[in-house]
Amino acid sequence: MPDSSSIPGDWRWLDADGLQILIDLLRGRGFRVVGPRIADGAIVIGDIDSAAQLPTGWLDDQDGGSYRLRQDKAAGTFDHVVGPHSLKNFLFPARETLQHWTRDDRGWHDTTPAEPPRPLAVIGVRGCDLAALAIQDRVFLGGDHVDPAYKARRERLFLLAVNCRRAAATCFCHSMGCGPAAGPGFDLALTETDGRFAVETGSEAGAALLAELAARGSPVTPAEILDEAAIEQVRDIPRRLGREMHARRAEPGRPVPRSLDTDGIRDLLFSNLEHPRWQQVADRCLSCANCTLVCPTCFCSSVSDVADLSGDHASRERQWASCFTLEHSQMHGGNARPTVASRYRQWLTHKLAGWIDQFGSSGCTGCGRCITWCPVGIDLTAEVAAIREAPTP
Repeated sequence: MPDSSSIPGDWRWLDADGLQILIDLLRGRGFRVVGPRIADGAIVIGDIDSAAQLPTGWLDDQDGGSYRLRQDKAAGTFDHVVGPHSLKNFLFPARETLQHWTRDDRGWHDTTPAEPPRPLAVIGVRGCDLAALAIQDRVFLGGDHVDPAYKARRERLFLLAVNCRRAAATCFCHSMGCGPAAGPGFDLALTETDGRFAVETGSEAGAALLAELAARGSPVTPAEILDEAAIEQVRDIPRRLGREMHARRAEPGRPVPRSLDTDGIRDLLFSNLEHPRWQQVADRCLSCANCTLVCPTCFCSSVSDVADLSGDHASRERQWASCFTLEHSQMHGGNARPTVASRYRQWLTHKLAGWIDQFGSSGCTGCGRCITWCPVGIDLTAEVAAIREAPTP
């Protein structure tokens, strides 16, 4: 999708009815539309065909190892924060078939489906996940080896982003420069205010959809009515949240939202590979891989060949893998990381340090999912702070 910085932003007002018409337009164009909805006690990303399925009036309370939903009549449609799902679940799915073969009297034949994937429209994407998408793009689309499955999905993606008005206790996107405002990469971005949405275009595809919305007589206020003063007021909503998140860092007794000091973090971690803190966190870590599964940027995978009982059908399947599992670092002759301490150190140093060498940026966007969904509430911001406070000589 085009970078939003390269396309002049157009602004409109959109009410709740207009949001439904927008969903209908996307579905009419052949998009599979997914967005936040409540399932299994959490706000996940799932298929939607109605704006009524969005979690209006619901908030999520998150902290280390804790996630709870509660109703609040004053809450808007997108006042929840991020749940366990991200764009990774759809562009780099947890399990997918890469190739499929079938055997008949003439031998083996490649029967892998050749049709392109269905276009996907995602509603409610946050700034931290847009930043994570840019990171995954570098992993799967950068360099000489492009992942064809990821590329095909990415080319058929429409993103309706949301500027955050609220932060969870586990959010630290402000520390990573990835929020709370939606950054580049969206097609349309919503800012919820006074029971309606200010809509900003970020791509030609987004502008075309908004124009079609207006042409069909839907409740979209012409752009000129949303003047510069009003636009600045809308833009200040996520800015104000960002200022509040920074201010809370200085308040005694209020450790939330989280923050992460990234100054010199690469050299800090690489200079403390034998720090006793690694063993201290390993004494709590279950090595369950939850943090890597919910992380929007982790990309490790394994590939296996599977045959059915008849022996006439076989497939090559890719599944998510994790550096927290013992087999991930198994090599001929032994295991490179046999202890939980070494595996946690590998994850954290790669995410916050090695990634900078490999891809030119941190591998963390401050979404806080790894803190919320860790069963024992391990907090990477606290681990880095402990090492920074008492580095090894």
